[in-house]
Amino acid sequence: MADTAERTLELLEKLRGGMNAGAVVGEPIKQDGITVVPVARISGGGGGGGGGGTKPGTEAQEGSGTGAGWGVSSHPVGAFVIKDGTVQWRPAVDVSRIVLGGQIVAIVALLTVRTIVKSRMRRRR
Repeated sequence: MADTAERTLELLEKLRGGMNAGAVVGEPIKQDGITVVPVARISGGGGGGGGGGTKPGTEAQEGSGTGAGWGVSSHPVGAFVIKDGTVQWRPAVDVSRIVLGGQIVAIVALLTVRTIVKSRMRRRR
């Protein structure tokens, strides 16, 4: 079991080593005198487990257990554009997030108007 735990820790250490600045800032792309450096937001997490003891209801058999998990997510946030010695930041536009935000605002506005109209109708009675 100690061997499995050591291997799990080694694997998690290797995976953690992959999350560095080089993974966030991409390789520069050069064309026609313009250099574009893409930037992403990377997040991740991991976990592990262990075990031991005797299985319930048995005397001679020894229990054991192990486990590990890892997840990584990345999203583009923008790019640095270098042209004629000038650096500009160009944010990535997430259109789906903008549309979702607009829909939420519209729903809240409609519910608010509905509440106001109902309130005024009750006062008239």
